[in-house]
Amino acid sequence: MSEKIFHTMNRVGVANLVLGILTIIMSTVLGITMIISGVRLIQRKKDLLF
Repeated sequence: MSEKIFHTMNRVGVANLVLGILTIIMSTVLGITMIISGVRLIQRKKDLLF
């Protein structure tokens, strides 16, 4: 019985680690994308009309 609990906790722990790593990677990629977009907007500032 306690082995089932141990295996369940182990799976949950691994899943949490994987989700945490994926979250860090996605936030890094999105941050870099936002910075690149901002740089492009700044470079084309003179072409924008409001």
